Amino acid sequence: MTRILITSALPYINGVKHLGNLSGSMLPADVYARYRRARGDEVMFVCATDEHGTPAELAALEAGQDVEAYCTEQHEIQKSLGERFGCSWAVFGRSSSPQNRELTQHFARALWKQGLLEVRTTKQVYSHAEKRFLPDRYVIGTCPHCGYERARGDQCENCTRVLDPTDLIDARSALSGSREIEIRDSAHLFLKQSQFVGRLREWIDGHEKDWPALVKSIARKWLDEGLNDRGITRDLSWGVPVPDDIGDGQLAGKVFYVWFDAPIEYIGATKEWADANGRGDEWLKWWRPENPSDVTYVEFMAKDNVPFHTVGFPVTIMGSGENWKLVDRIKGFNWLTYYGGKFSTSQKRGVFMDKALEIQPADAWRWYLTFNAPEGADSSFTWEHFAGTVNKDLADVFGNFVNRITRFTASRFEGKVPGEGEYGEDEKALEADLDSRIAKYAAYMNDIEYRKALTELRAIWVAGNEYLTKAAPWTHFKTDTTKAAVGVRMGLNLVRLFACLSAPVIPTIAKAAYEAFAPAPETLPWPDRPMADYLDGLEAGAAVTPPAVLVAKITDEFVEAWKARFGGAE
Repeated sequence: MTRILITSALPYINGVKHLGNLSGSMLPADVYARYRRARGDEVMFVCATDEHGTPAELAALEAGQDVEAYCTEQHEIQKSLGERFGCSWAVFGRSSSPQNRELTQHFARALWKQGLLEVRTTKQVYSHAEKRFLPDRYVIGTCPHCGYERARGDQCENCTRVLDPTDLIDARSALSGSREIEIRDSAHLFLKQSQFVGRLREWIDGHEKDWPALVKSIARKWLDEGLNDRGITRDLSWGVPVPDDIGDGQLAGKVFYVWFDAPIEYIGATKEWADANGRGDEWLKWWRPENPSDVTYVEFMAKDNVPFHTVGFPVTIMGSGENWKLVDRIKGFNWLTYYGGKFSTSQKRGVFMDKALEIQPADAWRWYLTFNAPEGADSSFTWEHFAGTVNKDLADVFGNFVNRITRFTASRFEGKVPGEGEYGEDEKALEADLDSRIAKYAAYMNDIEYRKALTELRAIWVAGNEYLTKAAPWTHFKTDTTKAAVGVRMGLNLVRLFACLSAPVIPTIAKAAYEAFAPAPETLPWPDRPMADYLDGLEAGAAVTPPAVLVAKITDEFVEAWKARFGGAE
C-alpha cells in the first residue's frame, strides 16, 4: 500500500464557485483520490476554504454580517456543494481554524529563527476615499510588463507576473475607482525568497519528468525573471496575527498575508481531521514522515496558483529548517472558458456550482469537465458541447449498454446470470483487447492525463457495445439460447467492469450500475485480474436487478432554455 497525500487549491470564501474553479482543482483532485483508493492506496485528500484577506471583509460588509459569521456560513455552503459534486475529502477545513493559526505562527517563528524574515519599511497604498490602506489586490492599474489595463496590485491575471501596487501604471482603488491614493510608510515582514533561487531551481529541475510543461514553465519563468523577497504581512484586521515575539513589537496589529497562511492550511486541515476524529498526532505521518518517500504528495491547481506552490510555499517549507513534506507532483490546469470568455465570480459570468446541480446531476458535470480538462490549453464550455458529450458518451454508450443488457436479462433469463455455454473466439478477442486498453487507461490515470485516460475509458465502453451488437443475444435467443446466454453473461460482466473502471469519474452512475448485482462498497474494487478471469466472474444464477435509466438525454429545448438563462455566445 502506498500513501498518497492529495491537496486541492483552496477555493476562496467569497461566494459560490463557478465550474472553472471546480474543473481546475477540486474535481481533478477528487478523481485522482478515488482512483488511488480503488488501487488500494491509503489516501489523505484535503481541501479547505481560504478565508482571510480583504475580499472576505468586503463580502461580509456587503452581506451585512460580521466577517467571522460570514465565513462560517459560506464555508458550510461550499462544503455542501463540494459534497454534492462527489468530492470525497477526508476533511474540508478552514484557513481561519485554530490549527492553521497555530501552524502559521509556528512557520513564521521558524523562519524568523533561521534569519529568513526581516522587518522592512514599505510603501503601502492608502486610499482617501475609503480612509484605509488598500490591500494589493484592491489596487488596479496597467501592468508594466504586458499592458493589461486591469492588473491587480498583487498579480497580473493576463501575464501571471507577480506585482506590487507601486509597479502599476495609473493606479487606482478597485473599490471606488478613486485615484486619490497616496503611498505611506508601513513596517512589514519580508520573506527572503531571493536566497532560494539556486535551491528552488535544483528542486524544480528534479521534477523534469513528472511535472507538466505548464507548471515547469511558470515556475522557471519566475526564477529567470529574478526572484524578489516577498512581503508576507498586511495592514488588516482579519487574518492570522503576527506573534509579538517576531519583529520586536514593530508589527503589532498586523496579520499574515493570505498567500502565506493559505497553503499552510493544507497541513492545518490535516490536523483538523486528526483533532476531529481523535487521531492524535496521526496527521504528522503525512506531513513529517520519517522517510519522505513514504508519502507521495500531489497538488492540483489552476495555472494562476502555480507560482505560489512552486516558489512561495516551498520556500516556507525549506526555510523552516524542519522536515516537512515537499510536494512531489503538481498538476496544473489552464482555464475553462465560457464560450471563449472567462468564467467570473465577480461578474457572475458562466455556470456556478449551485445552479449547475439544479439542471443536471453531478456525474454529468464530472464526466464533461474531466473529459474536457484544460490540460494542454484552455477549454471552452458551450451548452451545445456539454449536451452532446453527455448524450453521446453517458447516455448512448454507457447508460444504454447497462440498461439494455440488464433489462434483457430480466425479461428473458428470469433476472439471473446465465451459466450455459463457453466463451469462444469473439469473447477471447474482447478479453485481450480489454487487457490492453485497461492497462493504457490505468497508465494515463497514473500520469494524471485525464483527456487521454477518459478517451481510453470511453473506448472500453465502445468495445463492449460493439461486442454486444455482434453477439446479438436478443436475436440468438429465438434459436440458440445457449449462444444467447454466452453473450448475456459477457455483457453482464462488462457492466460490472465498466462500473469499477468508471467510478473515479462518475461515482453515482457507476454505483447504480454495480448494484445491478450486489450492494456497492464505498470504493468499487479495481479489476486487477486478467480479463479472461474477471469477465467470467459473476456467479451463475446470481440475481440481476436492472437499474433505472442511468442517464437521461438532454434535449435541444433544454439547451436553448439554459442559454437563455445563463447566456451563450456573445
